[in-house]
Amino acid sequence: MLTLTPDLMLRAYANGIFPMAEDADDDELFWLDPPERAILPLDAQFHVPRSLAKFMRRMPFTITTNQAFAQVINGCAEKRPERPETWINRTIINTFTSLHQRGHAHSVEAWLKGELVGGLYGVSIGSAFFAESMFSRVSNASRVCVVKLVEQLRDRHFQLCDVQFTNDHILQFGVYEISRAEYHTRLQQACATPAQF
Repeated sequence: MLTLTPDLMLRAYANGIFPMAEDADDDELFWLDPPERAILPLDAQFHVPRSLAKFMRRMPFTITTNQAFAQVINGCAEKRPERPETWINRTIINTFTSLHQRGHAHSVEAWLKGELVGGLYGVSIGSAFFAESMFSRVSNASRVCVVKLVEQLRDRHFQLCDVQFTNDHILQFGVYEISRAEYHTRLQQACATPAQF
């Protein structure tokens, strides 16, 4: 079995492959390169639902980036009543934390009255961002983080935001799927184009 290292992780992402575990308590990992890849648009196709736009006009959260990476990835790995299983095991947490220390993994955090109430994290290579997971302890916290992530990626001229799979939570933002072949073409170009998160 391959030892998951930060360098191996970066090579895998640059080649369109990402790891998951069956469960947070499972030490084993498997690698995925799905036939279709979900993309979060960074152009005019990105959609902010009306209810969320209204909520953000009276924004109760303080939003930060890279201020609480360890708390965010552990929040994403938490088992909760509405999500009794997660795919983020200790190996993934440790490797992504190392990537964060190297400047390749990033977090967006939502705070309410000084407490972390939501966030997301992912990996950047060139002008590609790979959004991995998100969590929310109060309503709208993770959704606001998605909007703020897109604003950040646009400001920094990122070309690609990969969210891997579609689900109801992210479809509302205009997420769409592309073929593996198209994804690899776009990925190669984005990874070769410099950008700073």
